[in-house]
Amino acid sequence: MRVIARIAFGVLLLLATLVVGPAPVDAQETADVPTQVDPRMYDIVDAVSADRIEADIRTLASFGTRHTLSDTTSGDRGIGAARRWIETEFENISAACGDCLEVETQRFVVAGEDRIPDSTVIVNVYAVQRGTTHPDRYVIMSGDIDSRASDVMNDSIDAPGANDNASGVAGALEAARVLSDYEFGSSIVYAALSGEEQGLFGGAHMARVAREEGWRIAGVLNNDMISNIEGQDGVVDNTVYRVFSQYNMPQDGDRWSERYFGGENDSPSRNLARYVARMTDTYIPNLDAMLIYRLDRFGRGGHHTPFNNEGFPAVRIMEAHEDYTEQHQDVRMEDGIDYGDTIDQIYPRYAARLTAANAITLAGMADAPPTPTTVKIGGAVQPSTTLAWEPVDDPDLAGYKIYWRKTTAARWENSRFVGDVTEFTLENVIIDNYLFGVAAVGTGGNESPVVFPTSLLR
Repeated sequence: MRVIARIAFGVLLLLATLVVGPAPVDAQETADVPTQVDPRMYDIVDAVSADRIEADIRTLASFGTRHTLSDTTSGDRGIGAARRWIETEFENISAACGDCLEVETQRFVVAGEDRIPDSTVIVNVYAVQRGTTHPDRYVIMSGDIDSRASDVMNDSIDAPGANDNASGVAGALEAARVLSDYEFGSSIVYAALSGEEQGLFGGAHMARVAREEGWRIAGVLNNDMISNIEGQDGVVDNTVYRVFSQYNMPQDGDRWSERYFGGENDSPSRNLARYVARMTDTYIPNLDAMLIYRLDRFGRGGHHTPFNNEGFPAVRIMEAHEDYTEQHQDVRMEDGIDYGDTIDQIYPRYAARLTAANAITLAGMADAPPTPTTVKIGGAVQPSTTLAWEPVDDPDLAGYKIYWRKTTAARWENSRFVGDVTEFTLENVIIDNYLFGVAAVGTGGNESPVVFPTSLLR
């Protein structure tokens, strides 16, 4: 009898549905999901040339030394010759794309520093690929021009700096060659910065100028050593690279939002790092980004740090396994060990893969709408979580995607496209158990980095 009753009850429910129809569905529930893949990214990855990167590294290493205090007048030796060659390469790339790049230099004087005691002109060389929709919004890829040997003050001894960091500059040049075939909504900057080994001076200057001039920097990808796969620990691996990112720096000393929102692992830089990893996972087979949740390696630094100091999202991209006998060393043979950062130690195909990871990240961010602002969250003592944000002004905006993950997860685990709305409630997703964020999604399949909420929704 119970079985018959249950069947009868089910029939009645079915009939009621047929007569009355399904319950109304909120418009948010029927949002058309835009394409999740941009086919151009595969073309960008394939276009990156290991041969061109190797040729650029060889040229930069051939200047003998690129020490910040080295010769600036010679045509074939010293940092002066190197930076003039870089500027010429940017100009050649621009000519090939119909003058699509604005090639610039930043010149400034440093003196009275431990590693730059006398007045020295520091020169950054960079090229801007101006965006069509948001020309004052920038994504930046950088490498360092200068090199050094064992004695950081020796500006005359050979310091070829093939991996550290001709590889990073070669990557920026190659990214410019590939991406200059496309147009993007936001601007892309390809930068060769100076004075890194003497104290991060080039990056500090560009970051300060960016802050003073109001650049809207969406992200900085600092590439420092991207061409070595053999670690001093004996590991040889060309399938992984590292992305370093710093924690959230509370403004004005107020840690309230960090303590109660749980955002200590969701700084803009860390969500930029997650974005790099997601793009790599999506478009480059057999290459994994190892996310390192610290500013840099122990006791060491890079040119992303000055941008972090000015409040911009910035990460360091580099090889996973280092060989310290090839870094900051005089070129020599000692006790059977071949010291020095020479051209025979690089792996151009690996450098090309890391350059491709940079290129698709730059392209994805430059093509996507800007990140949402003023993201708020609410849901205390409720069986749901609500997020709200300010609308993004972009002609190619498709809508927004909400992300969430367990509090112990390194990367975003779940997402939902919610359409072109500025508030959405995730039913039966309890705010206490997850971390949340919002990204803006474009019609072409690209989206902004995720933005973590920092305000209460009241």
